[in-house]
Amino acid sequence: MVKNSKIRIGAVVSEFNYDITMMMLERAKEHAEFLGAEITKIVKVPGVFDMGLPIKKLLERSDVDGVVALGAVIEGETEHDEIVIQHASRKIADLAVEYDKPVGLGISGPGMTRLQAEERIERAKAAVEAVVKLHRRLRL
Repeated sequence: MVKNSKIRIGAVVSEFNYDITMMMLERAKEHAEFLGAEITKIVKVPGVFDMGLPIKKLLERSDVDGVVALGAVIEGETEHDEIVIQHASRKIADLAVEYDKPVGLGISGPGMTRLQAEERIERAKAAVEAVVKLHRRLRL
């Protein structure tokens, strides 16, 4: 890859809590541009638990330098939110190592209220920043 070319990022976005996650996606796109990167591929999935396969498919692509996972896991009446985030985050970390490409964890939760999830929309920017920084540092 040419040193000055834009970093190409894929985004996998949960449709669950759509109003929150779509705002996260917009913040991620804006921040990517600010950092000299671009979100070039977007895959929407039903929920956070469903992210593993689309992240893998994006990481396999030669035109994707890294991926951000965006979602909001809001607390319910059971411990379902904890199970979802634990399994999803473990799989996401494993995929980054397997494919030698950074994956930013832009998933807020578990144990959050809807209001807390709304307050964490900006965390999507941190996931993009992690991908950009890791990509730049690892290609040196």
